[in-house]
Amino acid sequence: MTGPTVADVREARERLDGVARETPVYVSESFARMVGRDVWLKAENLQRTGSFKIRGAGNCLAMLSEAERAPGVVAASAGNHAQAVAWTAREAGVDATIFMPQDTPVAKVEATQNYGARIELGGEMFDDAYDAARAYADTTGATFMHPFEDERVIAGQGTIGLELVEQLPELGTVVVPIGGGGLAAGIATVVKELSPKTRVVGVQAAACAPFAGEEPRGLTIAEGIAVKNPGELTRAIVRERVDDVVTVTDEEISQAIVLLLERAKLVVEGAGAASLAALLAGRVGGEGTVAVVLSGGNIDASLLITVMRHGLTIAGRYLVVRSRVPDRPGELVKLLTLIAKERVNVVSVEHHREGMQVSVAETEVELTLGTRDEGHATALVEAMQRWGYPVERLR
Repeated sequence: MTGPTVADVREARERLDGVARETPVYVSESFARMVGRDVWLKAENLQRTGSFKIRGAGNCLAMLSEAERAPGVVAASAGNHAQAVAWTAREAGVDATIFMPQDTPVAKVEATQNYGARIELGGEMFDDAYDAARAYADTTGATFMHPFEDERVIAGQGTIGLELVEQLPELGTVVVPIGGGGLAAGIATVVKELSPKTRVVGVQAAACAPFAGEEPRGLTIAEGIAVKNPGELTRAIVRERVDDVVTVTDEEISQAIVLLLERAKLVVEGAGAASLAALLAGRVGGEGTVAVVLSGGNIDASLLITVMRHGLTIAGRYLVVRSRVPDRPGELVKLLTLIAKERVNVVSVEHHREGMQVSVAETEVELTLGTRDEGHATALVEAMQRWGYPVERLR
């Protein structure tokens, strides 16, 4: 197996001076209580361009010769590598073309364009964009910047490992999202040499988890780690240096996003929240202090709203019920007054008369309600039934 050494990673850190930031780690009492061990959050979502990718792209571009820079660079990305390549290319005065899956979040597409790159959208997943970018490089002579299968990129990502070892010298476990494997390979290369007793655990989205030996089976909100075909180099490094690879569902990821926003005041995308999701789901194992790498924060605003509403619903914070009231003046107000006395907030009310199988003397109502938690939601449903209202819980 080949791959970058710790010396290569140290040199990468020197090249990245003024390019990538040393991101902070934050201790979380809330998450520590949930899992029974000290939890630190490595906030790469606060990194320049919003993710760790600036490290690998910056180191790779810095090592290109003038002949390699002259025809421009090309990359394939679900968003974060795209922004990193676009930003570093702009700063170096190099033309950049980025191929992205057609359903890449708008926020990532617009950010990449704003950094000066030319965008080509196509295909459903990263692998489709990858094939198109490779073909473009062969046709035009542009230099292809791989998002993970490149020693220079892996060395750049490994600088996170250097920071973690320095910031948390008593670290027991590091939890890292895995897509193509460059981040996990880089961090594990450093951690296993400088802190050999520290466990490294990789996390994949259940819908796309080749490192966990599972066949891809659909889309995921963690599109940043939805890579069907990782590289041979990253596979080899992960196999040798990463202690375990686990998976998390989109439900678990969405709940982690909500908790990070509520408890830590950090906006994190699906891929970036996967590591915390695994920890909260009890799949990380090990003992002692755990560091969770929040790899990126570039989540589309509309997706964030959807995830927040869904996460709050799963947690019992949003309750949606269907009921019926007599179709007479004052009856709906009577029901809403009773609900208000239970300290429940009414978010929305919808009437259904036409097309419904209800008595001519009744009207159906659908209520979206804000509750404290699942216990509060269950208590309200029981109260409505005591008041004589039929209740069908929708969410």
